[in-house]
Amino acid sequence: MSVETAPRRRRLEPDARRGQILACAVRLFGERPYADVSTTDVAREAGVARGLVNHYFGAKKDLYLEVVRVMVTIPEVAVERLPKGDLRTRVEASVTWFLDVVSRHSTSWLAAVTARGMGGDADVERVLAEAEEVAADRMLVAVGLADEAEDREELRGMVRAYCGLATSTAREWLQRGALNRAQVHLLLTTTLLTIVEQVIPQVIDGSARPAHPAQPPA
Repeated sequence: MSVETAPRRRRLEPDARRGQILACAVRLFGERPYADVSTTDVAREAGVARGLVNHYFGAKKDLYLEVVRVMVTIPEVAVERLPKGDLRTRVEASVTWFLDVVSRHSTSWLAAVTARGMGGDADVERVLAEAEEVAADRMLVAVGLADEAEDREELRGMVRAYCGLATSTAREWLQRGALNRAQVHLLLTTTLLTIVEQVIPQVIDGSARPAHPAQPPA
């Protein structure tokens, strides 16, 4: 969920050039609806030939899908760089990282999570769903539950639900202005700690599982 813009009109290595083009696409798709951005626009912004954009990303929709993917997917390095402290320290750092990223790329992130101009598109939905699964796995690593195999699907479901809350809450801050950053940070930190410290233990020990309904007498 982080893309930086490289200097324009320089001879760059392929990975750096690809990153530069992607950074320009992230910015343009954040500023305008999908229909109003062309690969020519992206090429012009990046200072490259349009054919180079096609070479690295394919058609316009392929480029857009990559923009959405990079905006909504938690990179592995973000989890690797979390501090080695206690649960609260790691949760605080995770929430801070998330808020830093979405605020730094606010227009592009909002455009990605709302898929502006592409609502209901099956390919966009697939990318968003894949990002949810990645987020679930990486959040379990972040809170020290990656090795909890027996109840893994239930835990991943709760983490996916939390990630949905995080997205909605960030939109209340960035899009609607109903909350400020400190309030969002408090809400997301407190909620995640509650899930990990109070809800998940009940799931693991079985106390939160629904009882089987009694069978009627024969």
